[in-house]
Amino acid sequence: MSQGAILTDANGRQEAGDDRRRRRVAIVGAGLVGSLAALNFARMGNHVDLYEYREDIRHALVVQGRSINLALSQRGRRALAAVGLEEKVLATAIPMRGRMLHNIKGITSVVLYDPCNNQCLYSVGRRQLNEVLLDACDKFPNIQCHFEHKLTAANLREGSMEFRNPKDEVISAGADLIVGCDGAFSSVRQQLVRLPGFNYSQEYIETGYLELCIPSKLGDFQMPANYLHIWPRDSFMMIALPNQDKSFTVTLSMPFEVFATIQSKEQLLDFFRKNFQDALPLIGEEQLIKDFFKTRPQHLVSIKCRPYHYADKALILGDAAHAMVPYYGQGMNAGMEDVTLLTGILDKQLPLDQALAQFTESRWQDAFAICDLAMYNYVEMRDLTKRWSFRLRKWLDTMLFRLFPGWIPLYNSVSFSSMPYSQCIANRKWQDQLLKRVSGATLFGLILAAGAIYAKRFI
Repeated sequence: MSQGAILTDANGRQEAGDDRRRRRVAIVGAGLVGSLAALNFARMGNHVDLYEYREDIRHALVVQGRSINLALSQRGRRALAAVGLEEKVLATAIPMRGRMLHNIKGITSVVLYDPCNNQCLYSVGRRQLNEVLLDACDKFPNIQCHFEHKLTAANLREGSMEFRNPKDEVISAGADLIVGCDGAFSSVRQQLVRLPGFNYSQEYIETGYLELCIPSKLGDFQMPANYLHIWPRDSFMMIALPNQDKSFTVTLSMPFEVFATIQSKEQLLDFFRKNFQDALPLIGEEQLIKDFFKTRPQHLVSIKCRPYHYADKALILGDAAHAMVPYYGQGMNAGMEDVTLLTGILDKQLPLDQALAQFTESRWQDAFAICDLAMYNYVEMRDLTKRWSFRLRKWLDTMLFRLFPGWIPLYNSVSFSSMPYSQCIANRKWQDQLLKRVSGATLFGLILAAGAIYAKRFI
């Protein structure tokens, strides 16, 4: 933190000079990004009201909404470390050192994420991580949580809001700054869309997903635990991440038209026997039938928009600003990195409107970039991982990374560094161009050599 910034500890004690005006900050959405943002704003000395339309997940028997497991990587770890929670989260997280690929015959092979430095991703449960963050919020007297408060109206210019509770009562509230961390279908963003100069686009992909489960057996995992398991099948795939209870959360991703061909129990079992023969006995036929037909495939959307702020009155973070498909494992990490970057800018003690404008300007290109990378990685996971060209490029990247540390493979730069996402793409492009030149020159040299040898036969 810069000199003169207001910083309070978990007991609300001020640790530095009071030359920054304390603000009343309303954060809409008490999920991972919202609760993390609340901690950071509170540590700066602001009063924070944290609103959530659901009940407190710490008291809920069932948590509604997406429960796809999360892969924690460097960007998220850095954000958690800044609020003193990294070690606590990693203590129960499960390291995943690479991808374990399952072919159509059930034969497995491993592609490590980082053979050079042995870095890994960590499988964390969405609910457990959210509970850790909310518990940390409870320790700050200047954070007040309001559960079962659904935002129904807001005037960003005036900083006024209306919420409804389960009794259908209207609760009015106000704030100096309204921060939307309320997900891909953000109510705060809907207010920004109405303002002139706000650009917004969304794209639904033709792929849906269903969540299944591989339970534990005799108190242990049924597959090797320290990998992200992938069953790549060209136009569709299945992935599995390990859980703390020794089960695996399984996500089946397929085009909706493929889902539509499975209408009966027999069709489902035949489909799995053909495409996922090794996974079927692990899931269990009865459990598969129950989980598959209990809900419809869920849609996936990618959202790009900007600016992320309105004057000094409103801001959106996380999925509210840049929802992405989940196939690079960066949705949570990118949202948490939003908070890291915003905190660093606020630390400069600029006027708030300038600080928020600087955040938008420094973030939107990288947010667009990771949305594009997430789309690309779905193609890689379902199809390219099976190809020899993918294995060759992975081997080549690893070899060059060992010899030249400046050669950072794309996946490493995204998952194991804080390199801006747009720079990760630019880095990959110059690597591709260099390899094309080298391979072209090598091929040309081989042709010349072959021609010389052929010519000698007639001299």
